[in-house]
Amino acid sequence: MGQTRTLIASHRGGTYLWPENSPTAFRETAKLAVEQVEFDVHLSADDACVVIHDATLDRTTEARGPVRARSLTELRGIRLRGGHGETIPTLEEVAAIYRDTPITLRLEIKADAERRLYPGIAPRVLAVLREAGMLERSVITSFQAPMITEVRAAGFTGRMVWLCALPVWHDIGLKGAMGVCKGRKAEGLGLHHSILDASVLEAVRAEGLSPGAWGLKDREDIRRVLDLGVDVFTSDDPVAALEMRG
Repeated sequence: MGQTRTLIASHRGGTYLWPENSPTAFRETAKLAVEQVEFDVHLSADDACVVIHDATLDRTTEARGPVRARSLTELRGIRLRGGHGETIPTLEEVAAIYRDTPITLRLEIKADAERRLYPGIAPRVLAVLREAGMLERSVITSFQAPMITEVRAAGFTGRMVWLCALPVWHDIGLKGAMGVCKGRKAEGLGLHHSILDASVLEAVRAEGLSPGAWGLKDREDIRRVLDLGVDVFTSDDPVAALEMRG
């Protein structure tokens, strides 16, 4: 794809270093020399775009139940675990943190607790990014292939990445995964780092697609994808990733 070095995305704002998807994590990531910040978007009961990984509140907050069951006002009253009183940020707030930095937003549009696409989430996300002046500096990703189509239908002309889950990979293989990307008009294919090797990267690039890696957990994983030369990877420890890339 003509890229000279592997790009680093701070995964959920750097989950090994700060509470994931928290305002603190995003502010600290904004100080780093990473190229991208990765995070996740769900909808509240009143259709606000909120930044949290899970479809439920149970794991990362002091509350329980689906994110979708709470209004934005209600979510504002729920504290993040380990977040020193911080609450779930909105997409607008996260975008504002990076407006005056060179960092690109790498946002994953998630499904609800029943694994269903949120009705209307694509145009809502694009509207927030456009209003924030960050639409041209955003990469949109999703594990749900139909969401890629919905984002394109909503008018997004920027870079999109389909994230291929491991069970899906085992079902459809490399050729099928590349076919999904091309059929859905995604430029990038995000694969679990464990299935990446030189032959996979060569095949993906030969199809005009950009190969990326996710699921890295330690320095050994980081070293391996850097040596392979993937186009981009998400890292829970962006500080270590930057040191290792040099």
